[in-house]
Amino acid sequence: MAEAWRNWGHVVLATGLTLPLAVATAVGLTVWRTRRGVPAAEARRRSITEVGLLVGTVPWLWMGLSPRPATRAVELTPLADLVDQITADPYRAAVQIVANLLVFFSLGFFLPIRMVAWAGLARLFALGAAGSALLETLQYVLDLGRVSAVDDVLLNALGALLGGLASRRWWSTRLPGRPGTRP
Repeated sequence: MAEAWRNWGHVVLATGLTLPLAVATAVGLTVWRTRRGVPAAEARRRSITEVGLLVGTVPWLWMGLSPRPATRAVELTPLADLVDQITADPYRAAVQIVANLLVFFSLGFFLPIRMVAWAGLARLFALGAAGSALLETLQYVLDLGRVSAVDDVLLNALGALLGGLASRRWWSTRLPGRPGTRP
């Protein structure tokens, strides 16, 4: 736990300090949209989802793009990196798995609520995989001292899918042809 705090404490603190600003931004956007004629419920939904997307995703991307004092590496064999981590240190493996699931969880949670075009578990999984592949590529190209692994891509994409599942009740009724669908 001390190592995690040493590596990521600054991100956690910065995120915590920005939460009041994020709430104020969501409220301000809601008021602004309402004054421009957007119905209050729609203005609130848009504002909360946009702020949630940023606040829930940016800190994880910041962590993923932070340099580490190590040599970069690539692991393209599915599940090999996970097996290595679990057999070496189960606690650290659990932290890595949960962190990788959380990278695009907020994206999967909020995006289909905000934009019905992204409503679909396969779409969210594909978006999470594409975003993660980009992140892993950047980690390698920028030589950030990280392992660029296919397991991370799979876990990040699964996180986006799980986020979509967690918010499905809010976006599934907005799909065309569904009862309660808004025009």
